[in-house]
Amino acid sequence: MSKKLFVGNLSFQTTESDITTAFEQFGAVESVQIITDRDTGRSKGFGFVAMGEEEADKAIAQLNGSQLGGRALTVNVAKPMAKRDFGGGGYRGGGGRDRY
Repeated sequence: MSKKLFVGNLSFQTTESDITTAFEQFGAVESVQIITDRDTGRSKGFGFVAMGEEEADKAIAQLNGSQLGGRALTVNVAKPMAKRDFGGGGYRGGGGRDRY
C-alpha cells in the first residue's frame, strides 16, 4: 500500500521532476504533485509525493530538513484535508438593538 507524503518549504522554482529525483533514491515514486495557485498558476511552495510505505518512511527520515533548491524541506506523512466550514457571513439579526 502506498503512503502520501507532504513536502513543504519548496522553492517556487522547484519542479515535479526535481522532487521525483530527490525521492526516487528511496524507492519507486508513484506520483508527485506540486500545488499551484488557481489564479496565477504559481507554486504555493508545497506538494505531495506518493510512494510505498517503507520507502516513504526512509524518505521522511532522510529528506526532512534536507536542502532542495536552497530550502530546508519539510517532509512528513500527509494528513487528510480538513473540511472547512464556510458558514459565517450574512445577516444574523439583532445588531445589538432591541426593537419593540
